[in-house]
Amino acid sequence: MQYEFTIPTCGQGLYEFTRDVQAWVSGSGLQDGLLTLFVRHTSCSLLIQENADHEVQTDLRAFFSRLVPPSSDPAMAYLRHTYEGPDDMPAHIKAAMMPVSLSVPVSRGALVLGTWQGIYLFEHRDRPHQRHVAAHLA
Repeated sequence: MQYEFTIPTCGQGLYEFTRDVQAWVSGSGLQDGLLTLFVRHTSCSLLIQENADHEVQTDLRAFFSRLVPPSSDPAMAYLRHTYEGPDDMPAHIKAAMMPVSLSVPVSRGALVLGTWQGIYLFEHRDRPHQRHVAAHLA
C-alpha cells in the first residue's frame, strides 16, 4: 500500500504527524509489516523524536540553527548557493545531516513506537511550504 501525506508548514520547526500516519496504518487493514516514510524535498527532514515535552523540539531547532546559521552569518560566507535566500543552503545542509526516510515496524495494526516517540517533519526553511511525505506499507 502507498499513500502521500501533505504537511503544511509555516516556517522552521518540527511538525508532528504521528496521528495521521497511525490513522492511515489502522485503516489499511495490514496487521503486521513495515512502514517506510520518505520526504520528497531537499530542505527538510524526518525524525522520530520525543513528543511529550515541547521543549525538546524547541531545543532541537535552536541547536541546528546554531550549528548551521543562515548564509547571511559571516561564518557562512563561503556558501555559493544563496539565490533563494539566507535560509536555503543551510536548509540543504541540515537535510543532509538528518534522515529523509524512516522505517517503522507495524504490529497488530499499530506503529511500534516508544511511549514518548512521535514522527516529525523537520522544516528547515523560513517560509511556509506544503511538504510531501511518501508512505509505503508492506
